[in-house]
Amino acid sequence: MRTRFFYLTIFLSFFLTSKLIGQSTYFPEEEWETKTPSEVNMNTTQVDKAVQFAIDNENSVETDLRIANIKAFGREPNYRILGPTKKRGKPAGLIIKNGYIIAQWGDVKRVDMTFSVTKSYLSTVAGLAIDNRLIKSVDDFVKDYATDDIYAGEHNAKITWRHLLNQSSDWSGCQFGICDWADRPPREGNLDDWKNRKLNEPGTFFKYNDVRVNLLAYSLLQVWRKPLPVVLKEKIMDPIGASTTWRWHGYDNSFVNVDGIMMQSVSGGGHFGGGLFINTLDHGRFGLLYLRQGSWKGKQILSKDYIKAATEPSFANKDYGFMWWLNEYQSTKGLTKKIYFARGFGGNYIVIDEEHDLVIVTRWLDSRKLGEFVKLVIDSVKD
Repeated sequence: MRTRFFYLTIFLSFFLTSKLIGQSTYFPEEEWETKTPSEVNMNTTQVDKAVQFAIDNENSVETDLRIANIKAFGREPNYRILGPTKKRGKPAGLIIKNGYIIAQWGDVKRVDMTFSVTKSYLSTVAGLAIDNRLIKSVDDFVKDYATDDIYAGEHNAKITWRHLLNQSSDWSGCQFGICDWADRPPREGNLDDWKNRKLNEPGTFFKYNDVRVNLLAYSLLQVWRKPLPVVLKEKIMDPIGASTTWRWHGYDNSFVNVDGIMMQSVSGGGHFGGGLFINTLDHGRFGLLYLRQGSWKGKQILSKDYIKAATEPSFANKDYGFMWWLNEYQSTKGLTKKIYFARGFGGNYIVIDEEHDLVIVTRWLDSRKLGEFVKLVIDSVKD
């Protein structure tokens, strides 16, 4: 009798474990399965409150994003729009728990600009290059891969892939008609003094700078030797079942000759126009890929090692990894250190919360309200 009871206990334990594993590893097909909050142990009233909060706290950025860009960045020397823009939609978003959509609002199929959320996709393309040994080490000098003198000079020659990924390169130069010093210069002081400033040792000083991010995209184009949107589509977006509606743009003047073929070097955001234009559902799939440590339906699409490296604090900025924002200093109130997120102008976010098995996507949220919004979602998860 004891033997039968023992084997019955083992069977039940195996069955329940299998059910739990199956639940935790759900991946969406073409149609994404939904569940109610209560089905995934979340408080329905609290989830509804979070959704209403996101709707009520729309970002004040202009609907015409060309105008929004000019207002935000027009003070920069010789600023101009070089890539496409479009009018934005209304607030939209997803709350994904255990892989299932448990709440959504707005038009989640609308393709919108996503600004610097693009950087986290660019980081992923870099991770693929490292996984495929096209880049042997993140600490290799980029000059050994992009050999057209763009890294010439004593300072620029020291720049590694790590420096570009965590925005600590302090690369000096101009590309596609934009110079590094003209991107987000100090609001006060003499501009000539800023142009002729002493450069920081690569790796020691964080400076958010789209010219240098675009330099990373250009350098990765030299490594892959095919357009980065093609790489992203073939190796990430198609395998995770993303739509065919997203587009990744560069600038009108960012076409370069690669092996005799003119290819567009894409931008890492919408600062000068361009960047990734994508819908909310596709953001959700991308976020779920990171939540699942780069695995999708049993296949390792992006290595766990790269995701770990991308979400570790960098020396120059503890709240920044490889183009993913962290919360090491808890500078975003309401978020714990265990959360990381992609962030873009106008209130575009993909939030990854491994502790609670959550992906949260929100579009056009008041940027000051991110922590409060995410806390509302997390507080809805029952112990």
